Amino acid sequence: MLDTAFRAAKPGVTLAGLAARGTPGAALVDSARGVEDLLVVGTGSRAPLRRLLRPSVARYCLAHAACPVLVVRPSPLQIELGAVHRRNFWRIPLDPRELTP
Repeated sequence: MLDTAFRAAKPGVTLAGLAARGTPGAALVDSARGVEDLLVVGTGSRAPLRRLLRPSVARYCLAHAACPVLVVRPSPLQIELGAVHRRNFWRIPLDPRELTP
């Protein structure tokens, strides 16, 4: 499955799947122990309530990983999609003025 997802990987780049148990940050840091590894994590929603309930996995990885860490922000389209899902969940009507650029 990794070969299909990352078909464009260059020769010599090793891809490996791994399932681990534990808190997310600690499990990721423990999985990427080698200096030659690259840990790629995404930033999730950082709403104030979520900050209190769930600490940032990306910050944990940046502070504790022995290898380089690449933190990827969500795309603007993903953020807009989340807003649409919230609007649909709460049944908030769509304002037509929002549709025009």
